[in-house]
Amino acid sequence: MYTLIADSGSTKTEWALLNERQMIRTLTTEGMNPFVMDDVTIQRILTEQLLPRLSELRPERVYFYGAGCKDHQIGRMQRLLTAVLGAKEVEVASDMLGAARSVCGKSAGVVCIMGTGSNSCLYDGEKITANVSPLGYILGDEGSGAVLGKLLVGEVMKGDLGYLREQLFNSLGIDEATLIERVYRKPLANRFLASLTPFLYEHLNDAKVRKVVVDEFVRFFHRNVRHYERPDLTVNFAGSIAWWFAEELKEAASIGGYQIGKIIQKPLEGLVEYHLG
Repeated sequence: MYTLIADSGSTKTEWALLNERQMIRTLTTEGMNPFVMDDVTIQRILTEQLLPRLSELRPERVYFYGAGCKDHQIGRMQRLLTAVLGAKEVEVASDMLGAARSVCGKSAGVVCIMGTGSNSCLYDGEKITANVSPLGYILGDEGSGAVLGKLLVGEVMKGDLGYLREQLFNSLGIDEATLIERVYRKPLANRFLASLTPFLYEHLNDAKVRKVVVDEFVRFFHRNVRHYERPDLTVNFAGSIAWWFAEELKEAASIGGYQIGKIIQKPLEGLVEYHLG
């Protein structure tokens, strides 16, 4: 009997195929966020990117942890996954619960995601007991790749990082007009903005660049973690932004008086352990 586990963000979905004893295959497809994607797009990704790579192996159980999977979107994703994969049992839950199970297992903690978007929760070792709404990259998503990218563009175009303007546009291979079009007229602006974070990472030795990153992480703690009022618990992170900017994240935590627990790049490995255990 095969089990398929998915950790899906807005940019990519990572899959693990398990038998009863161990993981036997990992796959990566385009991200699937039902909050911002229609049925046709999700079905296309499953049919064209996932199914051919599963070959003849068909899972009987599917555990899908995804960004945007809450409320009525859970039932919608269950229907789409069942229709395409034909599994007998399909469980859909938020990427937040996936991250919590991955970094905390069955222990309590504050759990945060920092990737293309950001999110956080209070986890009691079994379930999420509190969640500050992330609000998306326009209204919230503090510390996320999309917001860091937005801040970078703003500081380069109108702020204290104007001296990096030529370097940024050369690295992107586009001009100002194209950048504005990508943000305001093309779909998935959050992905585009998050794609700018490698430029930030490459310039962390610049004090002004580092300050932009640290200040935004301080803002993340203040607007999210502070509301859980659990200074006794460690704050744990999953996601590429948390992983690559770990030192800046730890500095921001120290400023706010928070204790960092685990920082992992990909929740999938922990989810495999959780479900095999």
